[in-house]
Amino acid sequence: MRKVYKSSNLLKIYNSVKFSHPTRNTAQFGTQMAPGGSTCKEVLESHPTVADYEIGTAKAENNGTTTKGTLGAGGKHGLYSNNGVHELLECPVCSNLMYPPIHQCPNGHTLCSNCKIRVHNCCPTCRYDLGNIRCLALEKVAESLELPCKYQDLGCHDIFPYYSKLKHEQHCRFRPYNCPYAGSECSVTGDIPSLVAHLKDDHKVDMHDGCTFNHRYVKSNPHEVENATWMLTVFNCFGRQFCLHFEAFQLGMAPVYMAFLRFMGDDNEAKKFSYSLEVGGNGRKLIWQGIPRSIRDSHRKVRDSQDGLIIQRSLALYFSGGDRQELKLRVTGRIWKEE
Repeated sequence: MRKVYKSSNLLKIYNSVKFSHPTRNTAQFGTQMAPGGSTCKEVLESHPTVADYEIGTAKAENNGTTTKGTLGAGGKHGLYSNNGVHELLECPVCSNLMYPPIHQCPNGHTLCSNCKIRVHNCCPTCRYDLGNIRCLALEKVAESLELPCKYQDLGCHDIFPYYSKLKHEQHCRFRPYNCPYAGSECSVTGDIPSLVAHLKDDHKVDMHDGCTFNHRYVKSNPHEVENATWMLTVFNCFGRQFCLHFEAFQLGMAPVYMAFLRFMGDDNEAKKFSYSLEVGGNGRKLIWQGIPRSIRDSHRKVRDSQDGLIIQRSLALYFSGGDRQELKLRVTGRIWKEE
């Protein structure tokens, strides 16, 4: 059951925290005393504070993720770890941390600005109309806090001021990766070792050792190319993993086949490698050379950017030979590390 904090608890925590910023002169603000006893500010449907802190819509923290990692001895902890104030800053509706403007009902129950709209201005705890009351005390408490990155179990040992923590987490290099499998909408996330195990065990992906490959792709009816995806292949070389994609889709009005490589790691590491792809037949050959894209970029983003070997259907059928009634493409390639 979620804890409900009354206004007296809020004021107790508010008064006990030593603020790092000078207290604002409240004489310029009109105040009212809510029935619960907390000091609040009446606001006329204006929310400029959100832009000030460069806060976007927060995603649910670690929702259904697969992660591995251990916290090193050098990990730091802020107020988050020892006094429960962070629980007071959790929205009771979405369970995310709240950022200004933080709203409260006349009885002192708080919630975030996004959920205020979702509940149609009705307090989800006591069912009173929310009105436009800002909880300035809780916003000030948040301003004084320093919290650890939520990815500390994956290796990020830094702590951040409350209002810059979310922005850091959106770009933290330790944040989990999305599953790179393209054959279904897989929601699993995790670090690279856990995703490699997930691809092997759950998606039955082919795993190959070595930096060269030779794959044959066959389709009995090449005219049905829309959204056709062949089995993903993962290569282990240079101690890293690479995903080879091959699929058919519509590029505008033209049906095409496309092959491309993705790197299981961040973009700055992906740029240390290069790869080539080659396809041909009947004395003709197409060659593509490029840099693998990080799996931070979604499969669809890479595909739609056309960053890979693209083969028009007519040419693919010509490469296949025979009566052009069956697709038979052999794609070869290699991966190397740039010096």
